[in-house]
Amino acid sequence: MTDHFDGNGIFPKGPRNDAWADYFQGTSYLTMLSTTGVTIGNVVFEPGCRNHWHIHHQGGQILLVTGGRGWYQEWNCPARPLVAGDVVHIAPGTKHWHGAASDSWFAHLAVEVPAEGASNTWLEPVDDADYAALQTPGGGAER
Repeated sequence: MTDHFDGNGIFPKGPRNDAWADYFQGTSYLTMLSTTGVTIGNVVFEPGCRNHWHIHHQGGQILLVTGGRGWYQEWNCPARPLVAGDVVHIAPGTKHWHGAASDSWFAHLAVEVPAEGASNTWLEPVDDADYAALQTPGGGAER
């Protein structure tokens, strides 16, 4: 299933996310909407793009999905499909990844929950075979 979302939404898509490209499989775009008080970035993923497994320490993260279709997965849990309007609360210390479906652009606001000593650890890429299984019938949760 394809949709009409092309990565351009209510927030600016921004430039290619070259600063963090080592932690993504595929191409993403990043516009920082706030860097004072609460850090909020608009992250746009091309079809098939996803970030590596990672952990937010201390404050955690909130994802506010604004367009397209994508996935969120916590370690040792099934992947959850995401569409515009979905909200994901990621507790500190949770190993996870998120990104676009293989046939759809995907955008979310990434809200860093402020906390003393907050940091992020990037880990291994999402396994290509595991990701591909999400796109096949019965391979992942469908909406």
